[in-house]
Amino acid sequence: MSLKLQTIICSTRPGRIGPSVGEWFHEVAGTHGAFDSELVDLASFNLPIYDEPNHPRTQKYEHDHTRAWSESVASADAYVFVMPEYNFNPPPSFVNAINYVYNEWNYKPCGFVSYGGVSGGLRSAQAAKNLVTTVKMMPMVESVMVQMPWENLADDGSFTAADMHTSSANTMLEEMAKWANALKTMR
Repeated sequence: MSLKLQTIICSTRPGRIGPSVGEWFHEVAGTHGAFDSELVDLASFNLPIYDEPNHPRTQKYEHDHTRAWSESVASADAYVFVMPEYNFNPPPSFVNAINYVYNEWNYKPCGFVSYGGVSGGLRSAQAAKNLVTTVKMMPMVESVMVQMPWENLADDGSFTAADMHTSSANTMLEEMAKWANALKTMR
């Protein structure tokens, strides 16, 4: 049985670059071959600030948006979060989405494609790693950091990666495949 990877675009704001970077990574993951790859845009779920009356661990979801998000998250064996850096942190949409469900994340690896200014979003990915461990995900040490992605956008809005981005992406996918296979036995 093949493993399913979700590349999740975490920024939801208008004018975001996330879809361009996310589409690039999704293509890399598709050609890598270790996973069946799916591109997920968090904005399409329209999650309000957490509004479920029951704790996510109970999985007693009362809202359609939560049930749809739960089903999406549960269907994957691994995740790559494509995220910008907002004030040294991940976007609030990412934090909210993680907190919406609990069991669905457990015992799965995750990686980060971060982007931003000079730091390439590194601080947002580091802060996000603390959060994902509390829902029992295994964050990869390997990651992809994209400095100033707006400088690598073509006229059509597509992201043109440098060799170091593609190399980092493939290294991260190799590690994620190992962890996804190992952690599958725990689920």
